[in-house]
Amino acid sequence: MTYKAVIFDLDGTLVNTLQDIAESVNFALRKYQLPVHPVESYRLKVGNGNKVLVQRSLPPEKQHLAEPILKIQMDYYAEHFCDYSQPYPHIPELLTELKTLGLKLAVLSNKPDRFMLPLVGKMFTQGVFDRIQGQTEGIPLKPDPAFALAIAFDLQVAPEQMVYVGDTGVDMQTATRAGMFAVGATWGFRDRDELLQNGAQALIDQPGQLVSLLQNES
Repeated sequence: MTYKAVIFDLDGTLVNTLQDIAESVNFALRKYQLPVHPVESYRLKVGNGNKVLVQRSLPPEKQHLAEPILKIQMDYYAEHFCDYSQPYPHIPELLTELKTLGLKLAVLSNKPDRFMLPLVGKMFTQGVFDRIQGQTEGIPLKPDPAFALAIAFDLQVAPEQMVYVGDTGVDMQTATRAGMFAVGATWGFRDRDELLQNGAQALIDQPGQLVSLLQNES
């Protein structure tokens, strides 16, 4: 097989975390008696890290409250990150099949790193991922390719032998900038047009299609 490793985005790609994210932000907004938002509206707010998530959820005249609301949101999320979140259908089976084929697997997210191990540990079998990485102080967020390239280095796989699977334009830009094969997951938080406009080289509508795609690319 041409490809030796796969990096997955987390939210909207491996796990449907939308309601838990929405609940955490809405909880913080209520603390300041600010308008809350429907769960589905958060599809367009996520993807660029928690700080931007909060900023997108605040009215323009309330942006000065971003920092205190962010703290409340993160504290709430730390206690409630698995109230509703579940892996998307057939994702666990996909990961097992990819491991059986000998591919190395990683997760890269703009979610704060302190949430990554607990969430991934709750959702998936221990040891299925060779590397789990979230947002870390001092390292730029996606779409900067720094962490994607660091994962390639750690896994000892050339970027051109890696597949990057994600559900947002940010993910497709990250893959492109890192020189990886960009695969858009259409079951996630954004639509096909966004994925294609940001560099998706292939789209998959179901997790199982990834294996066929990789075998055909070999």
